[in-house]
Amino acid sequence: MKTLTCDLCDYEAQGETFEAWMNALKPHYMQTHADVMAQHTGNPEEMKAKMNAWMKANRERFDVAA
Repeated sequence: MKTLTCDLCDYEAQGETFEAWMNALKPHYMQTHADVMAQHTGNPEEMKAKMNAWMKANRERFDVAA
């Protein structure tokens, strides 16, 4: 089980896998950081590219965590 903080604050979420960790983090992110999510605008290709970059960065953080 890995425990990592949110990329925007000190909230901690746990998960055995990256997907489980992201699912544990999702409610916090949507409630606490809704303002950040609302700032992401653009055409569908831009939005997908931003989301993929964010997911890649978080997967890298998860993979290197002890």
